[in-house]
Amino acid sequence: MSDSGAVLPWLVIRQDDNGNRYRVGRYATKDEAQKTVDSLDIKGHKQLYWVERLQQTGR
Repeated sequence: MSDSGAVLPWLVIRQDDNGNRYRVGRYATKDEAQKTVDSLDIKGHKQLYWVERLQQTGR
């Protein structure tokens, strides 16, 4: 049994200029994920970054 989805449900996603999306990382809390997005934005990266929550599957 794996609880990885429950432990790290927050994703940081990057979208490049061509519309391709990539997962940058997984985080335990939304605040941790948002801090990563904020730090990337401050550095002046031109890509778009945002936070998403993984969909929980029913058990």
